[in-house]
Amino acid sequence: MDWSNVFSQALTQGIGIQAVIFCLAAIGLNVQFGYTGLLNFGQSGFLAVAAYGLGVSIAYAGWSLWVGLLVGIAAAVLLALLLGIPTLRLRADYLAIVTIAAAEILRLTFRSVTFDPIFGGSDGINRFADDFYRYNPYSGPVKIGPADFSQNDMWIVTIGWILVVILSIIVFLLMRSPWGRVIKAIREDEDAVRSLGKSVYSYKLQALIIGGVMGCFGGFIAAIALQSIQPDYYSTDLTFFAYAVLILGGAARVLGPIVGSVVFWFLLVLIDGALANAVSSGAIDFIRNDQVGQIRYWILGISLMLLMIYRPQGILGDKKELSLDAR
Repeated sequence: MDWSNVFSQALTQGIGIQAVIFCLAAIGLNVQFGYTGLLNFGQSGFLAVAAYGLGVSIAYAGWSLWVGLLVGIAAAVLLALLLGIPTLRLRADYLAIVTIAAAEILRLTFRSVTFDPIFGGSDGINRFADDFYRYNPYSGPVKIGPADFSQNDMWIVTIGWILVVILSIIVFLLMRSPWGRVIKAIREDEDAVRSLGKSVYSYKLQALIIGGVMGCFGGFIAAIALQSIQPDYYSTDLTFFAYAVLILGGAARVLGPIVGSVVFWFLLVLIDGALANAVSSGAIDFIRNDQVGQIRYWILGISLMLLMIYRPQGILGDKKELSLDAR
């Protein structure tokens, strides 16, 4: 078994494009769920509207990349307002139901034949990010230890991790400000915060917007990296993977999404590569190559279950951060 190649691929993915995308999505969820206690099960919808805002602006309207980014951010803000205004005065489970339904409605709308001229249907929008790659300073493949990236992938990874650092610093500063203290108090007991004269509804809406905008940068990275916006990429799986990343790293911790994303993708690819090599070499003869993809999720899922049993706060988390006032 070629362990060096398996480890190299796992490390590449652990700090690669998918890790960046899910880290950005989890940073947004950290603001919403980790610090505020909002159950947003439609984070994939925020990534989708951002990606389509960017793609439609460039491919359909003929605007520049920078205008497309602004359109995508505006779309994420609008989505947060549409979801938050009617639900945030109610119990937390109403927001969960509305957000997961809204994300699916958006996905089906984007892949609808009716809007095919604008959104591209199930084929999506393709080849719209050439302006981004014109700024690429890398002239060839880049090797970082065992990790190996192509020229374009390295440019995306560089920008992606810069965004992760910037957003993490913003979260760090926000949560140590008076606004952040109110947000965390709402998670613990929103009635106590309301008794002090604070508008709990307003703070929740702000947290939903900020978390949605932070997460939407993951949609930009996914769209640009793939040079294609496919509606089925933004399914509910994306949201629950982002939650897995957040819980693995530790909710309500600035570094939680980063650690969780790196560990999650490293282990997922390591398990996949190890199983594939073991099957190919005959070391494991009771499963087929086409079953490896399913079994890797079983193994990772069982590992996450054990983590929740023996360390529910995650790698960096604190048990006190798990309690939230879900009324």
